[in-house]
Amino acid sequence: MSDIGIVSYGGSIPRLRIKTEEIADVWGKDGKRIANGLGIAEKSVPSIDQDTATISVEAARNALKRCQINPQDIGAIFIGSESHPYAVKPTGTIVGEAIGATPDLMVADYEFACKAGTAGVQNCYSHVKTDLVKYGLAIGADTAQAAPGDALEFSAAAGGAAFIIGKKDVIAAINHTYSFATDTPDFWRRAEQKYPRHGGRFTGKPAYFKHVMSAANKMMEIADTNPEDYSHAVFHQPNAKFPRKVAKMLGFTADQIQAGLKVPYIGNTYSGASMVGLAGVLDAAKPGERILVTSYGSGAGSDSFDITVTDEIAHFPLEKAPLIDNIIKDKKYISYGVYAKYTDLLYWE
Repeated sequence: MSDIGIVSYGGSIPRLRIKTEEIADVWGKDGKRIANGLGIAEKSVPSIDQDTATISVEAARNALKRCQINPQDIGAIFIGSESHPYAVKPTGTIVGEAIGATPDLMVADYEFACKAGTAGVQNCYSHVKTDLVKYGLAIGADTAQAAPGDALEFSAAAGGAAFIIGKKDVIAAINHTYSFATDTPDFWRRAEQKYPRHGGRFTGKPAYFKHVMSAANKMMEIADTNPEDYSHAVFHQPNAKFPRKVAKMLGFTADQIQAGLKVPYIGNTYSGASMVGLAGVLDAAKPGERILVTSYGSGAGSDSFDITVTDEIAHFPLEKAPLIDNIIKDKKYISYGVYAKYTDLLYWE
């Protein structure tokens, strides 16, 4: 059977940044201590004209720049986010129209906290494998919300990545995928509530670590692999502390997760986090390298992937769209006042 996997990809991260210390100063907290504890020096902030839809469009267009695919051959678009701009109206149709993929198109918006984007990858993989579509487009993107003064305010960020899944000119073959899910209420936002709530330390051991560990270990069992078989590993990154800790617990080294660890520079992009991390790895990947990717979404679940980089990556035109690290470096710092204005912290009825 021919390879099925990633044919092209692209990322999008807002240019604006706010430093952890800037946020801490407003609330009378120790910014250096918080930055060191979370491993996040600054985070990305959406401008007043940026949302999940615009980030998704830019990421999708960057993916299309790197391949010769006719957008009309994209038969499915699945967008994962917990900050879709409309409660009732899909983000996917906006993206489909913007890239010229309509009207013969299957569209669905997904929600599963921070793993909705990887769920989209799984569905695109299944649709391509069964020949329901020629190509599928999976996007994970968010403009994450955080209540003023809450711990999440230091990490909730914006950004995303798009992956085109197909059978032709595959640069990274998806060998296996596996999911693990339980009803673990570590993080939630009820309908009509502006900001999410969370279970504090409960979000760690019984939530993030249990699900990521379970999914990653089962994935390696299915693939008959060990940590040393992988050149790279990407784990969901709500902060820098969690992925580093879970990598060590699973037997991975700091070097193996380095290429995909972007949270210290842009914060937690939620549904975009694992996707942006994988895009960062592919920016530097070599033929034959193996990648383990395990996302995490509160509520709770993890999707895990065993991926092999193919020879096609050697002549993949990376230069036709910005690399993740170059997008990250293109930044402009803002004050807390501007941040509050752009993220609607000052909004009232």
